[in-house]
Amino acid sequence: MTVHVAETIDDLRDHLDTARAAGRTVGFVPTMGYLHEGHLSLMRRSRDECDLTAVSIFVNPLQFGAGEDLSTYPRDLPRDLELCASVGVDVVLTPSVTEMYPEPIGTTVSVADLGATLEGASRPTHFDGVSTVVAKLFNIAGPCRAYFGEKDYQQLAIVTRMARDLSFPVTVVPCPIQREPDGLARSSRNVYLTPDERAAAPVLHQSLLAGAAAVAGGERDPAVVVALVEALIRAEPLAELDYVEVVDEGTVTRPARIEGPVRLLTAARFGTPRLLDNVLAQPGS
Repeated sequence: MTVHVAETIDDLRDHLDTARAAGRTVGFVPTMGYLHEGHLSLMRRSRDECDLTAVSIFVNPLQFGAGEDLSTYPRDLPRDLELCASVGVDVVLTPSVTEMYPEPIGTTVSVADLGATLEGASRPTHFDGVSTVVAKLFNIAGPCRAYFGEKDYQQLAIVTRMARDLSFPVTVVPCPIQREPDGLARSSRNVYLTPDERAAAPVLHQSLLAGAAAVAGGERDPAVVVALVEALIRAEPLAELDYVEVVDEGTVTRPARIEGPVRLLTAARFGTPRLLDNVLAQPGS
């Protein structure tokens, strides 16, 4: 299958507007490239649910803070385009930084109540950069279904809230985390793990599963669940823990007591890469 590569905003808009004028539905998958199975699963779902699937590949400088890995973020556009073609993507937007930001941007989008904690505390400018570029991409893409993975749980919550608050004609579709056979969440940053770090990294998922089992088994105190997961991760010498949290599903707020579905979240460094993971936990009856 041939993929149409749009290097400009106008080209993508024309392509999608023409499709909608013909009565076709549009699915959209925003990415920063260096695609893996997690990204491809989003594209397959879009392909199955929509008449046309568009993908964006853009490493967004606004979401990288000082000292973060913008210059070394992995890139392989020819490979990415081949992968897009292999799963039936119709059009890929590959804009330059100048195309996206022809002048220093003077407008930013912030979802303050969702973006200030957890990842926002560790990376203070990150989510403003994410919400700003996603708002721009939603405006470019127009009416569509936009597919996001649940691995970046806080990002998903922010994008969903932003689309609702600003009345974008976009339905945000959450999609399950894609994992390696040993449970490690698939991520473009996994390529930076040394063999020893790669062997240690599944401790995140294993520890979260232990926390979820405690919730299912009757534990209702979020602090107890957090302490359990923290202890398991800290027992791995190669894990440098950033945080563990328990939040009500769809929020970033810790409940006083676990009464319904909660999301267990964690972030940790293994050498240079900083990895995220989360699981949904359901209290037992």
